[in-house]
Amino acid sequence: MSRPATNVLAEPTQRLDALTGLRWWAAFLVFFYHMLVFAPVPGILAQVFSYGYFGVTFFFVLSGFVLTWSARPRVSTSTFYWRRFARIWPSHMVALLLAIPVFYTFAAIPEGSFLKPFDLGILALSVVLLQAWWSNPTILFSGNPAAWTLTCEAFFYALHPWISRVLVPMAKRGALLLAGGVVLYAFVYRAGVALAPDSWLPLVPVPVQRLPEFVLGMALAWAMRSGWRPRIHPLVGVGAMAAVILAILASTRLAGTLPMIGYLGIFANELFTVACAIAIVALSAASLNGRRVFFDTKIQVKLGEWSFAFYLVHATLIYTALRIFGYQEASWVNLLWYVALFAVCVVAAWALHSFVERPAERRMRKWKDTRDAARAVPASAT
Repeated sequence: MSRPATNVLAEPTQRLDALTGLRWWAAFLVFFYHMLVFAPVPGILAQVFSYGYFGVTFFFVLSGFVLTWSARPRVSTSTFYWRRFARIWPSHMVALLLAIPVFYTFAAIPEGSFLKPFDLGILALSVVLLQAWWSNPTILFSGNPAAWTLTCEAFFYALHPWISRVLVPMAKRGALLLAGGVVLYAFVYRAGVALAPDSWLPLVPVPVQRLPEFVLGMALAWAMRSGWRPRIHPLVGVGAMAAVILAILASTRLAGTLPMIGYLGIFANELFTVACAIAIVALSAASLNGRRVFFDTKIQVKLGEWSFAFYLVHATLIYTALRIFGYQEASWVNLLWYVALFAVCVVAAWALHSFVERPAERRMRKWKDTRDAARAVPASAT
């Protein structure tokens, strides 16, 4: 017999530090991806780095998982929204202000430049995290170009309390069925886009396209809160992500001789989404069973705590180097640029996390908690 959902929500949940550590490596993948714009490396390594954008897929699945894993019945919807706003917006605004002089200009723009003409209206969309609702790259990647993902996250946060009302009454089996359903939908949608590229399907806004990744994380978290403990070795979970990237690389090389295998790349993001899910549940189950894993070391957990700030600043710093030093021809020597810019990004992430993200979130949460407590006193007195 399954436990009532309210009882499950009230039970304390364990910290899953391994997921925080793995989140850092996802941010590192995105760093590699953007470094190719400035200092590409030759050979197979460049091809591997070109899939670094999959780090964002991991963020979306992890976001749904963590928010559902840590959900509590006493937290009102308004408090949930305020806490998410406090978590991302102050750092986002600082990173946006830093990005504007790097990516925008009032001067004439040379052909092929990444610079954009200064447009206050478009930048305002970035301020309120609406830019990713447009497919036009000038808007989608406006302001801090890495922040398009925050539009998706804001959309996910808005839906989370309402999706939870459907998800929470489900038992373990229902949550797993939902997980399977959103994965199936994602594959069907991608097949539809591939088969009918001129239809309305490609016009679906990016936040809606990426929603299955977030819902998948939610469903898996609820299944685990309901007692699901899959027996997957952590190496298998993390290896699944590496295997997807290697399989896609192999498919591009074999597409000429084996045409059918070329279709593997069409479903690259969906395959990696499934791999992310396997990694997250494998590491979570290992941690819940008291098993130490590679990713829960202190340094990786600390870097994982800085990963949001790292993500926000890394593209701005890479493109700053591009403006100052110019494009670097592909070379193994460029790995020195990776080391140098990585160090700069980590220091900047530490500063943004320590002096903006953490203190702003703490103060904003305290303000809301104080207001909620003040309102609760008269209500209890009546």
